[in-house]
Amino acid sequence: MSTRLTLVQGDITAQAVDAIVNAANSSLLGGGGVDGAIHRRGGPEILAECRALRAGHYGRGLPTGQAVATTAGRLPARWVIHTVGPVYSATEDRTDLLASCYTQSLRTAARLGARTLAFPAISTGVYRWPLADAARTAVTTVRTALATDPGTFAFDEIRFVAYDDRARQAYETALAER
Repeated sequence: MSTRLTLVQGDITAQAVDAIVNAANSSLLGGGGVDGAIHRRGGPEILAECRALRAGHYGRGLPTGQAVATTAGRLPARWVIHTVGPVYSATEDRTDLLASCYTQSLRTAARLGARTLAFPAISTGVYRWPLADAARTAVTTVRTALATDPGTFAFDEIRFVAYDDRARQAYETALAER
């Protein structure tokens, strides 16, 4: 059985999947963009679990490229997987950190037993990662993980959620590449 990679244009908080990925900041306490939308729509349960994570193992915050899960609260998903993307730099290649966000989110989803997973375009908002490169990195990383370790990464669907036309077009191009 192979995993379906799909693309939808819409709101990540409206995705009825087992787990949605949050492009979080390291504090795990909410913010702007995707992170703020997930916290607002998901309700106080998400923030309560994030605070517990900060009080425990992640006292200094979640490191860039890592992932951790919480409840999804009032969202139409079971879990939120929080990952901290890198800030784009024109002088330093941080692609490995961006790829790690996808790999670690996949690992976390697999440990949870999630069969369906939705990703936003990580690091493309206030972290200013160029959209075409971010989409290519996301798709390539997910495809490589699925091909390299199909036993661990046994999902029914991995969905890329594009917020607008520009993001949708970037993901369409990345998905068409082989």
